[in-house]
Amino acid sequence: MRHKDPELMNRISSFIGEYYREHHSTPSTRQIASAMGVSPSSGYKYLVAMDKAGMLKYEDGVITDLPKIEKTKTGSFSAPLVGSIRCGDPEMEEAQVEMYVNLPEAIFGKGEFYLLRAVGDSMEDVGIQEDDLVLIKKQSDCEVGDIVVALDENNENTLKVYGGIDKKTRKVILKYANEAVYPGKVILVKKLVVQGVAKNVIKRL
Repeated sequence: MRHKDPELMNRISSFIGEYYREHHSTPSTRQIASAMGVSPSSGYKYLVAMDKAGMLKYEDGVITDLPKIEKTKTGSFSAPLVGSIRCGDPEMEEAQVEMYVNLPEAIFGKGEFYLLRAVGDSMEDVGIQEDDLVLIKKQSDCEVGDIVVALDENNENTLKVYGGIDKKTRKVILKYANEAVYPGKVILVKKLVVQGVAKNVIKRL
């Protein structure tokens, strides 16, 4: 790859930062190229070069992280939306950043967070419906009654209520929260692996 103009890289970096602070998401390759007055192919090459330089992360035509670009304002934080999670039977999900969402610390608190889009109806009794965005705080510990992102022994993830340990089987209880549809239904797993605990729900429009 030819040497890239550092001044243009800095302009691209500034544009991405400004775009993010205004829209709370990252611009497309085409939008960046248009703003810089270059062709989409040139914009792509510059983003690849910036990825290699550690200025951002650029994968499959999408900016997935902005480590050296100011993303947030004082009193807010940037939470990545990393896809969907099954609120029903467990299902394999691969984390892939769709966008970043800027959220105020005054409302959502401080910590390391990510967002998941709810799929299914098993958590409606705790106020989580399909297409809601669930704010997850990254942590490996939890308490009985917490809504957790958990893995079973097959490394399948699901969003359920942690119900403690079953006295008969000594297995971990992951509870459904929709008695009208799934009365008394639970998932029993040998070992609880928690990827985070739900702290808030952003309701679908």
